[in-house]
Amino acid sequence: MLRFPRTVLAAGIVLASVAGASLHAQAPAKMKSSNNLKQLALAMHLYHDKFGTFPPATVYGKDGKTPLYSWRVAILPFIEEDRLHKEFKLDEPWDSEHNKKLLEKMPKVYAPVTGKPKEKDTTHYQLFVGGGAMFEDKKKTRFPDITDGTSNTIMIVEAEEPVQWSKPADLTYDPKKALPKLGGLFKDGFNAALGDGSVRFIRNGNDEALLRALITRSGGEIVDFKKLK
Repeated sequence: MLRFPRTVLAAGIVLASVAGASLHAQAPAKMKSSNNLKQLALAMHLYHDKFGTFPPATVYGKDGKTPLYSWRVAILPFIEEDRLHKEFKLDEPWDSEHNKKLLEKMPKVYAPVTGKPKEKDTTHYQLFVGGGAMFEDKKKTRFPDITDGTSNTIMIVEAEEPVQWSKPADLTYDPKKALPKLGGLFKDGFNAALGDGSVRFIRNGNDEALLRALITRSGGEIVDFKKLK
């Protein structure tokens, strides 16, 4: 029978205890981020109720080519930030001389819930765009387009790398390439808001095929949540 010295066992117990305590300490932050995502998902639904589609990931100019600003700006009226929305010159890019000044007014719902970001105007909340995800570039999504079911499709997720909140920047999804990096707020996983408005904490180490099934809106895959960590 293999035996370990008591010092080794004790060290292992201490490390496990520290790790457990660290994860426990993150619980309030995870709950706060979950609530943020629920608020953003509700805003997405309210936008759909008013306009008949979800907001595009990127709002383009009248020429259909010039990227102006993010969906995070488009939903401002639905997160009780109508006054801020009216401050934007919506026919100008997010980084125009006027609009760039509004970066410092980022709503708290977009702010990171852990750590101190290098840039105070950045957020981890992003969309998957392209490749059959819920959002496509230059194409608006409606509820009927989500044939896999809203409860089986990711709407908003915590990305590893933050972006300036009004900038039209999100996670590009390509089924033939590696998954975008997620989990910039917590070491053991990430929160994801699903299309039905619910939020799940998804732990690291899940089967990649299961994650891809959650990302696509009409892939026809069966999502077995019993296998989701």
